[in-house]
Amino acid sequence: MSRGERGSVTAELAIVLPAVVLVVLLVVGMLSVSAHGVRLEHGAAQAARLAGRGEGAERVRAAVAAVAGEAEVAIRDEGDLVCVRARAEAAVPLLPDPVADACALSGGR
Repeated sequence: MSRGERGSVTAELAIVLPAVVLVVLLVVGMLSVSAHGVRLEHGAAQAARLAGRGEGAERVRAAVAAVAGEAEVAIRDEGDLVCVRARAEAAVPLLPDPVADACALSGGR
């Protein structure tokens, strides 16, 4: 390998390596946000069941917080259903915030 070829390999690596690192970081961030979204969905489902049984709003918010951490929780009635929407802030700034909706029969209200 001549001296000029070694220099071009180094230059190519210097250009490609940051792009590869960026892609890896974005994939890891997407996995993190997706995992948080799954926990948020589970928390919203649990919260909807609690709201359907007639539990108070604080108990419903605590159910989401116990599973998914800090999240914005909205409770609404839709006919025979009570629905919960939970939204959390994404850990990665470039990715969208995870949102979860869940509904349950409102037998206890």
